Amino acid sequence: NGTRVEEFILLGFPGTWHSRISLVVIFALTYSLTLIGNASIIALVWTNRNLHTPMYFFLCNLSFLEIWYTTGVVPKAIGVMLGTSQTISFRVCILQLFFLLSLGSTECFLLAVMAYDRYVAICYPLRYSSLMNSVLSVQLVLSSWLGGFLAISLLAFLTSRLTFCGPDVINHFLCDIDSCLALSCSDTWPVELATFLVSIIVVVASCVVTLVSYVYIISSILKIKSAHGRKKAFSTCSAHLSVVTIWYGSTMFLYVKPSAQNSLDLNKLVNTFNTVVTPLLNPFIYTLRNKEVKKAL
Repeated sequence: NGTRVEEFILLGFPGTWHSRISLVVIFALTYSLTLIGNASIIALVWTNRNLHTPMYFFLCNLSFLEIWYTTGVVPKAIGVMLGTSQTISFRVCILQLFFLLSLGSTECFLLAVMAYDRYVAICYPLRYSSLMNSVLSVQLVLSSWLGGFLAISLLAFLTSRLTFCGPDVINHFLCDIDSCLALSCSDTWPVELATFLVSIIVVVASCVVTLVSYVYIISSILKIKSAHGRKKAFSTCSAHLSVVTIWYGSTMFLYVKPSAQNSLDLNKLVNTFNTVVTPLLNPFIYTLRNKEVKKAL
């Protein structure tokens, strides 16, 4: 006669009260700057006609996504570290897992779309306006959002069917797939296989599209004779390339693996970078490296 676990206890970052308060301050400050930075990009693009182009339309969607991505993590994490909200019900845990993984998948697709946009802009500059029109831009964005959420639906469903008999303590500040698999007392092989296959489809496939786009972009830039022309062409995609490198590096470590048996403490550290730090870096990377955005500011 086994009892089914209906809620979990999130450990967060064990340590002294002062160390947890320090982390709370850092998380709260990072979260505030993330909201301000990404909301500012959306407002800036919305109010400035010169930025009404496909590239900035994609950037607005990325900023909108980052706001919700970090909102799904940081407020709960702060409550966990303060000790005021350490429990999370099974249903809310699955909902958070589905929400975060879906947004993460959508970000992979959006970054691939942005790489394709830069490829068309640099390799076919004279045909860019006709090729990357407003209709295609909207279609690519809608496909990214829809594909991101559909890709995780089966994975979230399989995870919700797992049985948890105890222990009920998650060594994390959020519900992630590895933590759930580590606590389950049922067969986790189908979920691990689904996680691996979805990771290959979403992360690796979108990464390949991005890499192929940049191979063509770099080869086209190298063919430009003037140094000024090469510098100008590279400056249009350097910010996106920086974001891509940061995002795919951490995401592949977390999800593109055949088994979930990785160090949960290490996963916690990488997840902190992925869900807290990266959303903060994106607006600053795009504004500091982009002359058009700085001019609009």
